[in-house]
Amino acid sequence: MKLLSLILLLLIAAMQYPLWYGKASWLKVWQVDQDVVAARENNLILQNRNNKLEAEVNDLKQGLEAIEERARSDLGMIKKDEILFQIVRNTQSKPSQQSHATESAQQ
Repeated sequence: MKLLSLILLLLIAAMQYPLWYGKASWLKVWQVDQDVVAARENNLILQNRNNKLEAEVNDLKQGLEAIEERARSDLGMIKKDEILFQIVRNTQSKPSQQSHATESAQQ
């Protein structure tokens, strides 16, 4: 009886081996499933980007406003008889003010 139990246990272990370590093991199936999930997420991101690009292409093909906006923003173009006012902000303080402030702080 002990021999029969041992043989059956070895047969069960031999049948379990491909399930855990074979070509189509649980681990490989889980990894492929994770790859599929990641690929689907990537596809959604790329699909959204493609939809935005397609809408922009259609707008450029059909609408003059989009072309005009691109010419103004990217190329700096203006219409005939139009005056452009460009406001330049000075983000750096004057060097003379900085030197006076550092000198007074050191004294």
